[in-house]
Amino acid sequence: MKYARVAVDGIPRWGIVHGDKVQLVDGNPYDSVQPTETLHALADVRLLAPVTPSKIFCLGKNYQDHRAEMGYEHDGAPSVFMKGSTTVIGPGDDIVLPPLSLSTHVEHEAELAIVIGKPARFVSADDALDYILGYTCANDVSARDLQRGDPHPTRGKGFDTFCPVGPWIETDLDLIGGVRLRCSVNGTLRQDGSTADMTYGVPFLIEYLTGFATLLPGDLVITGSPGGTAPLKPGDQIDIEIDGIGTLTNGVVGADRP
Repeated sequence: MKYARVAVDGIPRWGIVHGDKVQLVDGNPYDSVQPTETLHALADVRLLAPVTPSKIFCLGKNYQDHRAEMGYEHDGAPSVFMKGSTTVIGPGDDIVLPPLSLSTHVEHEAELAIVIGKPARFVSADDALDYILGYTCANDVSARDLQRGDPHPTRGKGFDTFCPVGPWIETDLDLIGGVRLRCSVNGTLRQDGSTADMTYGVPFLIEYLTGFATLLPGDLVITGSPGGTAPLKPGDQIDIEIDGIGTLTNGVVGADRP
């Protein structure tokens, strides 16, 4: 099932996507939903970010080819960092590049994002899937020059608009054998990988993270990026597609201040 957040007459609502239409529901997918008889064409509503997370945990160095292109070594432990909630934007929203005085090298990172469905603490890998509502597409936008120059990636990863997510939450994604994820910029394929190549899989990540933090409904775990990341510039259009989920599209604009 695909759960979407949409703006109808400016009011956020939950809905279930059926092809090119969305059926509005009462309630929310974390508690319960009651389908209504109201249907809208997707083209007639604005898709919002499908989550409003309290926390966003991100995995770095989780694909060997991305480690290689970044010059990282695998040190035998997960590389975890966080993004703030103000980094989140939805489908069709613009990524705003930092002022050139701060950063001149910003890249895309196509990633599978896990959406937590209920409070999770000390969850075993065997039980991890019971705590997951579903999955969505994410873009871990990264200011590479700051990431390389700072002792920690928080600033380079943490600018407002640096976490596009969407277009909706897919609850029935089958990760056995891996799913393909791709990133195209202006129609040119840049990233093409499979979640089968992740060093740390979804059940392990849930167990690892809930071993020190409580994950709440709507929180995101962004699972890392395959190789092929490259610089962005104003005017670019980024399409991140994950098989079984859909395509997240965002534009890129320059900062509105010097």
